[in-house]
Amino acid sequence: MKLKSYLEIKVPITFEDSWFVKLRESLKDMPVFWQRNFYHITMVFIDDTQHLVDVESIMQKYLDSAKPVSITFDKLDVFTATNGMLIVNLTATEIPEDFQTLVDDIRCDVSCTNSNIQSDFKLHVTLGRITEPEVDIDDVGFLIDEIDLTPFTLTLNEVEYREFRGRSIYKNKLH
Repeated sequence: MKLKSYLEIKVPITFEDSWFVKLRESLKDMPVFWQRNFYHITMVFIDDTQHLVDVESIMQKYLDSAKPVSITFDKLDVFTATNGMLIVNLTATEIPEDFQTLVDDIRCDVSCTNSNIQSDFKLHVTLGRITEPEVDIDDVGFLIDEIDLTPFTLTLNEVEYREFRGRSIYKNKLH
């Protein structure tokens, strides 16, 4: 049996944030399953974790001394996931270089453990999912583009590495 695992950095937004309320109102006629808690950026999703002890030590190597990351979120977007699902998301047009380097270094070292990383890194916070295949991404994108999102900066300082839908393997507050 394959062990799936992922590393996430928590994003402190809430379902009640005014821009999020506007987004949900704009997409009220779309079949969106809204994420209600645990907003995060997945830094790496490992589809087959071959050597859990090695991967855990990689997380410790990079994250025990990592600093909090400030990201300016300035865009609402939608993309098609590999499984065909539409992902309504919050993102940033500028990824801080130190954060991208951290993500790249972790992903590179994890790949050396013979673990299978499922996809490329795409900085996004999933807000909702559309699973109905007849929904056109352009229609969703048009509605999202109508929302005026004022850019805002958040400091991200909590990471968690865990089994897919399972136990936490490693947690850390960045300082």
